[in-house]
Amino acid sequence: MIAGATLALMVAVGAQNVTEPAPGVGPRADGLRVGVSAPATDTVRVRRRAVRLSDAYRTRQRIHKLASFAILPLFAFQYAAGEQLYDKSDAAPDWAKDYHGLAAGGVAGLFALNTVTGSLNWWETRHQEGGRGWRTTHAALMLLAEAGFVATGMLAEDAEGSLDKRRQHRTIALTSMSLASASYLMMLKPLRRD
Repeated sequence: MIAGATLALMVAVGAQNVTEPAPGVGPRADGLRVGVSAPATDTVRVRRRAVRLSDAYRTRQRIHKLASFAILPLFAFQYAAGEQLYDKSDAAPDWAKDYHGLAAGGVAGLFALNTVTGSLNWWETRHQEGGRGWRTTHAALMLLAEAGFVATGMLAEDAEGSLDKRRQHRTIALTSMSLASASYLMMLKPLRRD
């Protein structure tokens, strides 16, 4: 009995002095500790940071979605009016001449609104890991489309007099509409990755 108590005391004292046993050498002293719990370093998990979204986020999200729904009919109208102007130039119907520029202003206004609301919401969700890359890709594509629309607007006045400028105006406009539409579609439920 005394021998067993002495052995247990020696093991306990020896276990406190052992910091890290050499690999492959005898039994591990950590297994013999009683009442001492040292967490293993390989089992510590990093907790996800809780992300709380504000009421303003939800309001901006609603505005962003409504403006996004409105942009597609404007794209369709712009395409139809632009085709009339491209094919017939001065002989294009009055509706195409009169409203192509006005609809372009509508596209610019909706894009400005969506840039503000989308940027603020993107920033608010910057710590949210799920879908971050998807949201960032959406934002980057929309900014590229917006830059294309700015270039399209800058070429608009020159497009009236030159076929080459008109072709360039049309190409940049269609590319921008395609980028914006693809970016819009990627945020809809069947394709969205969150």
